Amino acid sequence: MMAFKEWDVVCRALEEGRQSVILRKGGIHEGREGFSFAHEEFVLFPTRFHAQGDYVTVPGVTTKPESEIGDEILVTSRVRVTRAVTLTDWEEVAALSEQHILKEEVIRERFFWEGRGMSSGSIHVAHVEVEPLAEPLKITYAKKYGGCRSWVTLDV
Repeated sequence: MMAFKEWDVVCRALEEGRQSVILRKGGIHEGREGFSFAHEEFVLFPTRFHAQGDYVTVPGVTTKPESEIGDEILVTSRVRVTRAVTLTDWEEVAALSEQHILKEEVIRERFFWEGRGMSSGSIHVAHVEVEPLAEPLKITYAKKYGGCRSWVTLDV
């Protein structure tokens, strides 16, 4: 099963309907071609790091420690991509502000970052539909789920 790694707070916003797009530049382990929304359907794999709350417009985000090997990860939703594009016009990206919870400076930093397979002045955007799984998946966190990569394969 293919899973997309995303911040825990963003996963909740997607599940609750407060967010309808996923914006991604890509991680350092995305491979030679860089990041793409290579899958039309996937589950959300929630990730944690200590400063998530500093990057979103949601008040009162609870700080959680990063996942450690052996921790239980609860996967609760499936995503279907209805449209995926790479935007190169900052005004088009800025116009999405009501469709996500990330602070403008976070999106601006990603948009202008240059790295593997992505030039400065671009960002990937997926318009998505999210639905709860009939039964949540309990995944034991393992080393293979770590690192700066967006996609992981779950053994279920």
